[in-house]
Amino acid sequence: MGSHRHGRTARLELDDQTLREWDAVVLDADSEGIVLDRSAFYPGGGGQPPDHGVLLWQGVQTRIAGVRKGDDLRLIPVEGDPVPPVGTSVRGAVEDDRRTALMRTHSALHLLCGVVFRDYGCPVTGGNMEPLVARMDFDLPEVPPGFKQTIEDACNAEVGKDRRIDVKTLPRAEAFAIPDIIRTATNLVPPEVEDVRIVDIVGLDTQADGGTHVASTRQIGRITVAKIENKGRGFRRIRIKITD
Repeated sequence: MGSHRHGRTARLELDDQTLREWDAVVLDADSEGIVLDRSAFYPGGGGQPPDHGVLLWQGVQTRIAGVRKGDDLRLIPVEGDPVPPVGTSVRGAVEDDRRTALMRTHSALHLLCGVVFRDYGCPVTGGNMEPLVARMDFDLPEVPPGFKQTIEDACNAEVGKDRRIDVKTLPRAEAFAIPDIIRTATNLVPPEVEDVRIVDIVGLDTQADGGTHVASTRQIGRITVAKIENKGRGFRRIRIKITD
């Protein structure tokens, strides 16, 4: 484990999205945060918020409220919580309910993107999520009659098909040879990135993506299209909710 790295930290969550607990050593700790040699805390990105959780060490608990990305990944402790000294062995744990809800939500957005692209040919212009609620913006000049219910029905049909969701990493040139691999209106993959992580809802949607996902569409749960908003100049915002 640990083929993905950010600075000095091996990013375990990108190799095993089910991992919730692991052992690590503190490499740095100051007012800016805590750097571990190994971490499964998703640091945030692509609209997916960072994980919450705890570090356990020497009978002490440090709650983690977020992650700051820079040259290193720095875990942000809850204000007032003790910070483990450099060299300390710790047990990390990600808050499971939050992470799992975000994985379901992130996969739901990819499914929504795949359905809208397949049926209407529209690129994504933005998106964001919190656990089990999300929104995605599309370049959709006109909203057809019955669009809201049609999209909801199509999404839940794909949930019911229990499509496998695969994750792999490809060399940049190979990744960008895949048709429509970038579903956003603007390519957000930095030019210095040599290996591109690909999330594939098999038979529906293949995208470059750095987030965490469930293993199949059935694990998403039911998708409700809560609202369609007109954001001007043909941009439409689709708000969704995820339920069991």
